[in-house]
Amino acid sequence: MLLNGSPLTFAKRLLAAAAVAATAMSAQAQDIKIGFNADQSGTGAAELGVAARHGFDLAIEDLNKAGGVLGKQLVGVVRDDTGSPPKSIQNMTELIDSEKVVAVIGPTNSGNALAWLHIPQQKKVPVIVPVATATEITRRYANDPQNFIYRISMVDREQVALLVAYAVKSSKSRKIAIIGDSTGFGQQGIKDLTEVLALHGVERAAVAKFGPKDTDMTSQLARIKESGADTLIVYGLADANAQLLRSMEKVNYFPTTLGTWGNMSTKLIEIAGPKLAEQMIFATSIAEDSNPRAAALAKRVRVRYPQMATFVSAAQAYDSVMLLAAAIKKAGTTDGAKVAETLDSGVPPTEGIVKTYTKPFTKTEHDALTVADFHLARWHNGVVTAYQDDITKSLKPADLKK
Repeated sequence: MLLNGSPLTFAKRLLAAAAVAATAMSAQAQDIKIGFNADQSGTGAAELGVAARHGFDLAIEDLNKAGGVLGKQLVGVVRDDTGSPPKSIQNMTELIDSEKVVAVIGPTNSGNALAWLHIPQQKKVPVIVPVATATEITRRYANDPQNFIYRISMVDREQVALLVAYAVKSSKSRKIAIIGDSTGFGQQGIKDLTEVLALHGVERAAVAKFGPKDTDMTSQLARIKESGADTLIVYGLADANAQLLRSMEKVNYFPTTLGTWGNMSTKLIEIAGPKLAEQMIFATSIAEDSNPRAAALAKRVRVRYPQMATFVSAAQAYDSVMLLAAAIKKAGTTDGAKVAETLDSGVPPTEGIVKTYTKPFTKTEHDALTVADFHLARWHNGVVTAYQDDITKSLKPADLKK
């Protein structure tokens, strides 16, 4: 017996329900999927990945509130690669082949990017990198007919230009040493640093490396101290860098210590302690109070992520989604090759968080930020603050060799 009416009525209801389901499935099928693949739990850089994920989410939220893109809603498909290259490769394959994303934002770790760049390049899926900084990321396929890898982040070579310019002017002995972790990120950084020092006519006083999980770097520091270096540039993630600072304390050797933006992770102060963490001076592109847009985004992100220290990741991820959306709108399609062509030829001026982007990419330049967008910072009283002294004030464009 049918409790809700005649068989005909029941059949009509089934057909109506099926129609609603079909309509919902059709609408869902027409959503534009954007992938996000980054470390959010596995390494000292995970904090940057979490902040980037929130910037990614909020950009999609804002675009959808404004009507979406090409009359469709954007859907973020998020994957955590835990800082593991094999996991990151697996995620990229799933996002592109199974989820059918039209583009990917990520990753956090440079080594992971370098492990999977060939996948989106072969499948013609644009990638905009909001965190990973290794110079090679956007240059590996620069000579291909079309390069699908873009970035809105602090490129290592550009960071190196600032760090070396400061080091050369601050070093009284002109003896500058380099230490980096054993990952692709650290070793690429050592290569960049060596080359840029040479542009200043300076040879590295010493070079050393450490494992990303090492907790004692006293032997490396002993060799660096013996070289007479009064300045040390570090290429590693915040947790390992904190162990390096603790090792400096053990041997009572505190050269001027410079590093990359990954030192904004709270792992540095959690492991080294707030006072010792102040020894590290590092590069950044934006702070929460740099402009009204930054302040507004930071306030929104903190609702979801109260302990955020790496706002710069959120800002750069937000801007990555906005530039991608601008390219899709101008191209009038989500076809990867056409979106990449549009990114290369120029999207309309796009107001971001870091800056307003006017033709940020070209056929041969896929990095939207340069050393001109960077400044130095450090931890002070548990907060990332801008760092200025007589040397930073004296730096001129001619000093920023790269």
